[in-house]
Amino acid sequence: MLYLVGTPIGNMGDMSSRGVEILSSADVIACEDTRRTGLLLQHFGIEGKLFSYHEHNKAAKGPVLVNMMKEGADVALVSDAGMPSINDPGEDLVKLCIENDVEVTAVPGPVAAITALVLSGLDTTKFHYEGFLPSQGSPRKKRIEALRAYDETVIIYEAPHRLMKLIDELIEAGFGSCRASFCRELTKKYEEVLRLSVNEAKEHFEKIPPKGEFVICLEGLGEVSEEKKVDPDELIRQLAAQGLPTKKIASEVAAATGLSKKEMYERALHLLQ
Repeated sequence: MLYLVGTPIGNMGDMSSRGVEILSSADVIACEDTRRTGLLLQHFGIEGKLFSYHEHNKAAKGPVLVNMMKEGADVALVSDAGMPSINDPGEDLVKLCIENDVEVTAVPGPVAAITALVLSGLDTTKFHYEGFLPSQGSPRKKRIEALRAYDETVIIYEAPHRLMKLIDELIEAGFGSCRASFCRELTKKYEEVLRLSVNEAKEHFEKIPPKGEFVICLEGLGEVSEEKKVDPDELIRQLAAQGLPTKKIASEVAAATGLSKKEMYERALHLLQ
């Protein structure tokens, strides 16, 4: 069986008693960095058998772990911090287990993205987790442009040496006046949460250079590109020409435009009478 065990993102006091129990009883503890996980185990007095599993060896080591579990071993998977399978090769191991009918369960723990979100003061009803953007070039620019379409809060991870670049890119993309929060050292003694606009963040970090990795929560713009804008009346006529019934037309148009089914049904009745 595979146990996905959440570990602290900065404060050892956030390690759950169940997490300690699973790590203590597991036959194997798979981890990204054996030295870092070794310190975690040492802190809680756990003597575990560590197994190196990371981005650069996952293709070879994943099947080895799966074979262990198929033979009856319990494997606990941890990341360097937070929940495994988010921004790490744990995702691939989970898929491999599912493909091989190996049971998977989670032992929940801290997640930097959610911790930052609830501290941000921004909308938590809906959010988009972006994580780390591509480090440079066209892929990075395309992802930042794509963020303009989200009306929900956007969560981004960024390294300190690229933070000013990201802020400039966000301003260029139209996010300058958007509210945001910039979080660092979450759950640690010197935790810092800056709540300000992106433009104000630029001024702040020009005076005080950024240190440590950041979790940025960004107010959504909710823009729709011209290519994606849909004329509901035109779509109603197109679907009617295909012979679709009015209720089906209303449903299709509502899904394409974000407008209500009832409104689209009444609109279709009016246009098609």
